[in-house]
Amino acid sequence: MRGSAAVLNKRDNPPRGRPEAIVRPAAPLLDVERIAPRAELADFVDYYWLTRWNLREPHRQQVVPQPRVHIAGEGGRLLVHGVSREPFFRTLTGTGQVLGAAFHAGGFRPLLRASVSTVSGTVRTGREVLGIDDRSAARGDDPVAALEEYLLRVAPEPDATATLVTGLVGEVAQRPDIVRADQLARHAGLGLRSLQRLFAEYVGIGPKWVVQRSRILDATAAAHAGEPVEWADLAQRLGFSDQAHLTRVFAQIVGAPPSEYRRRAGNG
Repeated sequence: MRGSAAVLNKRDNPPRGRPEAIVRPAAPLLDVERIAPRAELADFVDYYWLTRWNLREPHRQQVVPQPRVHIAGEGGRLLVHGVSREPFFRTLTGTGQVLGAAFHAGGFRPLLRASVSTVSGTVRTGREVLGIDDRSAARGDDPVAALEEYLLRVAPEPDATATLVTGLVGEVAQRPDIVRADQLARHAGLGLRSLQRLFAEYVGIGPKWVVQRSRILDATAAAHAGEPVEWADLAQRLGFSDQAHLTRVFAQIVGAPPSEYRRRAGNG
């Protein structure tokens, strides 16, 4: 890669995201790179992701949706992917690459200047959502630079509430002891209804979903780790009523029960 992306990749601590959201990661098939944003966009964009592939046969990849909006270059357009409750699948063929921006949990609201719930569950062009033609930004020799220039044209401004919400979602990700939305509300010093309204406005989905999704990603990370897992004990620690509850929710989101998923992921 050239230009800004090459410089950004020299940072000592490149963004990691939550790689456990990639279901049954196909490391030999896919190369996933995460790139830090330039300083002017760091309040809004968590990282850029660049996925490359060179496949002999079609590969169907699933990703567990997270509480963040993405903008991805696809088919000559920039597409805004709102937070979705549904599993995300893409069938990849031949050789190619896709670049996207993963926004902080509260980071898209300053660009949208409206409730993020209005784009939840939708995939629409940048022009439709942000009012600026996206076609030229989806092409070019330096896709990161082109995407960043597009985002700067939107002219987002720092938003203290967006930063607060991003921090709350980050707390959920880092603290597996937060297993209910009312716990998060108390941590934030808010009533549950106020927290629900805040998340609808800035994240696009409710805190209950955010908490449960993070705990499922914790279970997915355990399945990827390769160490023996006591699923009943893990279910209790992650706030599920019992192992059957964890199994049911995990299968709905990931597509297989935890123990079966662990075997399919190559961890016995």
